[in-house]
Amino acid sequence: MKTDLSITDLREQVRQSELAFAATMAARDLKAFSSFIAEDAVFINGGQPLRGRAAIVQFWERFFTGPSAPFSWEPSIVEVASGGTLGYTEGPVTLASGASTSRFYTTWQRQAHDGWLVIFDNGYRVCQ
Repeated sequence: MKTDLSITDLREQVRQSELAFAATMAARDLKAFSSFIAEDAVFINGGQPLRGRAAIVQFWERFFTGPSAPFSWEPSIVEVASGGTLGYTEGPVTLASGASTSRFYTTWQRQAHDGWLVIFDNGYRVCQ
């Protein structure tokens, strides 16, 4: 997939995709959350991989119940491979109380017509 965009522009697209993905949690919108996940995505899930959008959304549905989000996240690192089709985001996951609980690590893939979609996701608790 050829692009005329610079790495800086592509990096900003990935950043905006991650921010919009995270906003689905605050908006309590599971359907919008699922729209950012590739059909064949893998969420590592603490060594118990969730394979495919349907399994991921089924597992994550528990985080979308209730009137307020149990946690939030935002990217502190955003990169794009030189080919322009793979992106990476990393950053803190924060509880509703404001405490930092973990870090996320997400690989994004640029789609021909769907923008950027998550293909791999993982997270680890931070040391207290």
